[in-house]
Formats: sequence, C-alpha cells, structure tokens
Amino acid sequence: MKKTLIFISVVILFSSCVAKRYLKQSQMETATLREDSSRLADQVTSLNEKIASLQENIKDLTAKIDALNNQNSQLGQQTTEQQNQLTKSKETLQQQKERLEHLQALLEQQKKQSEELKNKMTEALKGFNSNDLSVYQKNGKVYVRLSENLLFPSGSAVVNPKGIDALSKLAAVLNLNNDVSVNIEGHTDSIPIRGRFKDNWDLSTARANAIVRILTNNYKVDPARVIASGHSYYEPIESNETPEGRAKNRRTEIILSPKLDEMYHLLGM
Repeated sequence: MKKTLIFISVVILFSSCVAKRYLKQSQMETATLREDSSRLADQVTSLNEKIASLQENIKDLTAKIDALNNQNSQLGQQTTEQQNQLTKSKETLQQQKERLEHLQALLEQQKKQSEELKNKMTEALKGFNSNDLSVYQKNGKVYVRLSENLLFPSGSAVVNPKGIDALSKLAAVLNLNNDVSVNIEGHTDSIPIRGRFKDNWDLSTARANAIVRILTNNYKVDPARVIASGHSYYEPIESNETPEGRAKNRRTEIILSPKLDEMYHLLGM
C-alpha cells in the first residue's frame, strides 16, 4: 500500500512538471506568433509609406524637369551642365516611375489573389451554417472562422465528423494555392476548463494542434506552411459576460496570408 501511494505521488508530480513545461512552451510560441503578425503589419505599413514617398519624389522630379525645360526654352540653348542635369533627372524619374508601377502591379496582384482565395473558400464552404463558419478579409489576409459547435464537443480537442468534413473542403483549396501560409489559432471563452486539460491555454493549443494534424496527415497540406497556436480566452470577439458571447469566443480561426516576398525584395526589406 505504501509503495502504491509513493508511485501515485511520483506520477502526479511528473504530470504537473510536464504540464507546466508544455504551458510555458505554448506561451512562448504564442508570443513569437504575435511578434510575427505585428512584424507583417509593420512591413505592410512600411510598403505603403515607401509608395507614397516614391509618388512625392516623382512629383518633385517632374517639377524640376519642367522648370529646366522652361529655363532652356527661355535661354534658347542648353549648356552642357544643364543638359547633364536634365538627362540625369529624366533617368531618375523614369526609374522611380518603373519601380512605382511594379509595386502597384504587385499590390494589385496580391489584392486580386486574396479576393480570389476568399471567393474559393466561400464557395467550398458554402454548405455550412453561417453561425458556425464565416469567411472574410482583413489586412490583406483571408480569415476562416469556425465555431466550437462545428468542430469540437464541449471541452474536447477531438474534431467531430462535421468538422472533419469542413476541414477536408478547406484543405482542397489550400492544396491548389501553395503560395499561401496557414496560421491556425485556437480560442476559448473565460470559463475555467475542467477535465483532462490543465487550463484554457492547454485546451486552445490542443485544438489548434488537432486541426494541424488533420490538415497535414489526412489531407497532405504541406506542414512547412502551417503554424498552430493557442490563445486561451485573451482575444475575445464578444463579451464573456453572456452565454451568446462566450459561444462566439469558443472558436478556431484559420488565417491565410498570401506571400509578399517579391514586394519586400523590391523594397530591399
């Protein structure tokens, strides 16, 4: 009897240490993902600022060229220095115009790709209740929001058959759009979890990981494209003070981000 009690105590202590280490790792991964998301938002802002700066430069150069042309017309002839200055200004103007046109074309392409991806996802998932699944765009990304009711039994991280059906349709679109990164976020309400999970962090992370495994193992989505994270109840979309609000907060968000590598390379970012 004494040996049995000692054995049980050791198992409980070991489980507690593993849970704490898992929670710490999950929190570190979540912090890293938030930094990546913030960095992407900063890069998009920087991109827009650079485009505005290029437009101002083109405007200034155009004014200078017009001034030089007017000056030369008044003088009736061009000096060598004036000719060189005019030629250099025209070359710089042409380069910046070409760069701006390239950037604008890339932005339009990215916007078009994002819109097409949203439409494909909407079409693929149109058979599901709008209260359980929605597709929308935000900050150049496509969001697929799935309710707990669609994916999981209460307090569980095992995806139910209807949820698997939704994920199969989503994976089919992802496999036809290989240049899109996939970020899967698990969210809960603020009610403390009871049962096999230590807390809401544990549950939200387990649910995100469960979806990753289905997408990558069952439907062969490239694992290198996928990131999973748990956010517990710290990013609610509704108040946790009402049952309706808590139901909406118990969700999984699959965030699809078209790659912007070419734009960043063009800008030297």
